[in-house]
Amino acid sequence: MKFYVIGIDDNQSQYFNPEILDIINNHSVFSGGARHYEIVKPLLPESSSWINITIPLSAVFEQYSKYKEIVVFASGDPLFFGFANTIQREMADAEIVLYPFFNSLQLLAHRLLIPYQDMHIVSLTGRAWDKLDEALILGYDKIGVLTDNKEHTPSAIIQRMLDYGYDNYKVSIGELLGNKEKEKVTTWELKDVVDKKFSFPNNLILKRTISRYRPLGIPENDFHLLNGRAKMITKMPIRLLSLSLLELRDKTVLWDIGFCTGSVSIEAKMQFPHLKVLAFEKREEGKELIERNSSKFGIPGIHSFIGDFTDMDITALPTPDAVFIGGHGGKMNEIMRKISTVINPEGVIVFNSVSVDSKEMFLQAIEKNNLQLEQCIAIKVDDFNTIEVMKAKKISE
Repeated sequence: MKFYVIGIDDNQSQYFNPEILDIINNHSVFSGGARHYEIVKPLLPESSSWINITIPLSAVFEQYSKYKEIVVFASGDPLFFGFANTIQREMADAEIVLYPFFNSLQLLAHRLLIPYQDMHIVSLTGRAWDKLDEALILGYDKIGVLTDNKEHTPSAIIQRMLDYGYDNYKVSIGELLGNKEKEKVTTWELKDVVDKKFSFPNNLILKRTISRYRPLGIPENDFHLLNGRAKMITKMPIRLLSLSLLELRDKTVLWDIGFCTGSVSIEAKMQFPHLKVLAFEKREEGKELIERNSSKFGIPGIHSFIGDFTDMDITALPTPDAVFIGGHGGKMNEIMRKISTVINPEGVIVFNSVSVDSKEMFLQAIEKNNLQLEQCIAIKVDDFNTIEVMKAKKISE
C-alpha cells in the first residue's frame, strides 16, 4: 500500500507545486482531519472520496486497507509528532512518499525571528504533562510546546507552571499560524495568560528570563514537616545515598512507600526528572504535605496515594523498577510480598533501617519473598542514630 502524505498549514488558499497538484489530480481517495478537508476541498477532483481521521484510529486504518493508494493531508511536517508516524506504526510495510511543510513551532519561531536549533520540544497534544514537567525541572532556555484544545490549553499550561513556581519564563503564543486573515502572534508575561482563551490550533514558545536554583540535595529544614517533627524526614545525606543505591538514572518508575513529607519522592524527581514517581502514605495529612512541598520546590508530576499500602489495589498502576520503603507500620513482610509480585526482574528495593529490629524485619522479609541483600551501608548524621541503608534485589533464576 502507498501513501502520499502532504503537509499543509492553516492558509485557506494553499499553494502546491506542480508535482503535488499532479498527485492530487490523479488520485480519487483522500484523507485528513475535518479542518484539512475544509482547506483542500476546492482542489479535490469531483469524483473523489474523503476518509476523515477520527478516533478510534483502528476504524480509519480499516478503511485505508481497502485501497492501494491514498493521499493524506496533515498539519506541517507529518513526521513531527504527525500522522506519518502513525502510518509507520499501524502499517509498517506501507510505502510513504512525503511532502512536508514547516511544523507549527518552526512557523512561530520564524514569526518571532528566534533561532530554534537549541529549542527543546514538548508535545502535550493528547498526552500527559510528564514531558513538560521534565523540561521545566531541567530548566531549558527555550521550550516549544504543542497544545491541544482540551486539557492542555495555553492558559492551563501557564497555570500549571505558576502553581509550581515557574514564573521565570515569558511566553509567545501563535494562533492559526499560516492563516493569512486570522493568524496572530503575541508575547506575554505568564500571569497575564491565565484564564485567557486563544484560537485553536495554537502553540507556544517559552523563553527563560532567569535560571531557577536546582540543588543537589535539599536541606531537610527547608521542607514543610509533619507536625514540625524533624525526626520524621529522611536527612539529606541519607536521602542522597538512598537515591544512589536505587540506581535511578536508567529506571522509569519509582514507588515511594511511606512518603511522609515527600522528601525522597521530591528529591528523586528533582535529580531524575524523567521518572514517573508514585508515592504512598497512610496518614491523611500526607497528601497536603507532599503537595505543599512539591509546589515549594517546583516538582510537578508526583502521583500520591493515601491509605494502607497493603490494602490498596495496585493492579492498574505502572510497574515499578525501583522502590523506596520509607515507612512500614510493622507490616514489612506484607509490603515486601506485595512489591515482589510486581517489581520488574531487575528492580531495586531500598530501605533505611533505624534499629536492629527494623533491620532484622527487612532481612526476614526479603528472604521470605525471593529477594537478596545486595548492599548495606551505615551512615551517621550529626547526633542522630546510625542509619543502615539497605539495598535488595530479586534472586536471579
